[in-house]
Amino acid sequence: MREYDKIVELVAQCACCLPEDVRKSLEQESGKGGYVLDAILENENLSCSKSTPMCQDTGTPIFYVRAPKGEDLRRLEETIRAAVDEATKSVPLRENAVDPLTSKNTGSNNPVIYFEPSMDEHTHVQLLLKGGGSENLTRLYSLPDRRLDAGRDRLGLIKCVLDAVYEAQGKGCPPYFIGVAVAGLADQALHISKKQLMREVTKPSEDGELAVLEGQLLEKTNQLGIGLGAGEKAKTVLSVKIGKHTRNPPSYFVAVTFNCWALRRGELTL
Repeated sequence: MREYDKIVELVAQCACCLPEDVRKSLEQESGKGGYVLDAILENENLSCSKSTPMCQDTGTPIFYVRAPKGEDLRRLEETIRAAVDEATKSVPLRENAVDPLTSKNTGSNNPVIYFEPSMDEHTHVQLLLKGGGSENLTRLYSLPDRRLDAGRDRLGLIKCVLDAVYEAQGKGCPPYFIGVAVAGLADQALHISKKQLMREVTKPSEDGELAVLEGQLLEKTNQLGIGLGAGEKAKTVLSVKIGKHTRNPPSYFVAVTFNCWALRRGELTL
């Protein structure tokens, strides 16, 4: 199968079917959130079996591409953009690319593509279809923060994440999958936090300290008692994943990225 066709197929698969780890995490909560989770699971089952998008917002396509030395990145980018255009027509996807100044719809889905070097001879492609509702909940904190009484430390990071979940108050289609990052640059923190959404739900960080924090935050966010708005026993958050990068001493940014229950992601090797 050509690279172009593989990418079209990847987009279609992500739009219509949840990854197995995401589906299982939702199934484990079934029965705890009134009719909401049952409706979510029925919706996903129908969309996957009928090859139709599971949500009317088919998201912004975000590609993370690891390419080996010598790969023609311009050609690869053109292939990805053409494949997204084809998937927009054939799946079909909602045309989500709107000019920010005129609000005119471009009639396409303009993908965001990040390239980084691959450690082997293959090109690895990851795709996240990021919905707009949950993206609007994204928060960036600069510590110290007087409002939260949050300093530049582990406790400060915890306070930021709890504040973000509390302020969300069930908007953006929970239960949530959350990516967190702490770094010295604002854009870097946001980028790293979003990439955490590509990790398996049940796989903790390889960094032992971060793994402990992930477990603590998963417990603490669900102790807020927000639920889904249709059952106190339902979890608000199904996963918290944390990444980090070294920082310049004067800078301490914490980014919190939300994804709705429709964590639409996938990957392939070319």
